[in-house]
Amino acid sequence: MKLKKIFIVSILILSLTGCTTVLKDSKGKTVQNPTTGQNLTKNILCQPTVEDTIKLYTKNGVKINNLPKCSKLSITSGKYEGIWTTIFVKPLAWLIIKIGEIIKNYGLAVIIVTLIIRTVVYPLTKSMAMQSENMKKARPELDKLEKKYKDKQDQQNMMAKSQEMMLIYKKYGIKPMAGCIFSFIQIPLFFAFYEAMNRLPIIFEGKFLGFHLGTTPLQGVSKGNYLYLIFTILIIIVTFFSFRLNSGASMSSDQEKQMKMMSNIMIIFISIASLSLSTGIALYWIANSSFTIIQNLIVKRKNKE
Repeated sequence: MKLKKIFIVSILILSLTGCTTVLKDSKGKTVQNPTTGQNLTKNILCQPTVEDTIKLYTKNGVKINNLPKCSKLSITSGKYEGIWTTIFVKPLAWLIIKIGEIIKNYGLAVIIVTLIIRTVVYPLTKSMAMQSENMKKARPELDKLEKKYKDKQDQQNMMAKSQEMMLIYKKYGIKPMAGCIFSFIQIPLFFAFYEAMNRLPIIFEGKFLGFHLGTTPLQGVSKGNYLYLIFTILIIIVTFFSFRLNSGASMSSDQEKQMKMMSNIMIIFISIASLSLSTGIALYWIANSSFTIIQNLIVKRKNKE
């Protein structure tokens, strides 16, 4: 338990180091790109290339000449901003740029980088998916164990219950803490993508299939372009199926009800939040969730064979 707390505190410290800063004018108002409606980021990692964007930054006191060109950005570019930016944000930004230069599209680069990262951690995520399937197999025995000790709450019986539970886990190859590992990886990755894309001018100046990568559905709608709502719809769909494949028979009936309620709340929350996610971040979310869905379907099929 102490180790878990230390790990969570460490993640929070890393997450609060080197965050994105919004660009504001002399009156304290957020500076927006007039074309895309996007809020501009002050602490960008490299120089913008669009003339109108350059003028906005110069007008509001950002010395962009001190920054490297995005094509020249390296992992060590700029001043030290903390462990979070050094380990997560800059390497990820560099990778997106390099792949974007090769394929000539930074939106597609975001998708490819997402798939590369998920492929690298696939052995871990596959193991977690297998754990979930093994839990489903163990569920009948775990339910019997719960009934057996339902009215036996003294210390001796609780210890006996714990020992029998561990034997069931061992029988089915279940590692209780394994399910937390990917969550600890997933959350920093999402925020690293979020910050890297907000701090790369070539991302929020770029397009994917005609959509501005820096524009959110809300900003798109405010400009009269309702097509940006497609990304909100896709996020809702992939999130729903991702949650659905991760729930079910591995839980007791009470746990399943609670999980279903929590999943519905999360889907509603994500649906609302997706309206404020840029197209670039939406591409990451959709690609990442789609990978999870396909992976879980493969694991389920192999488990039935």
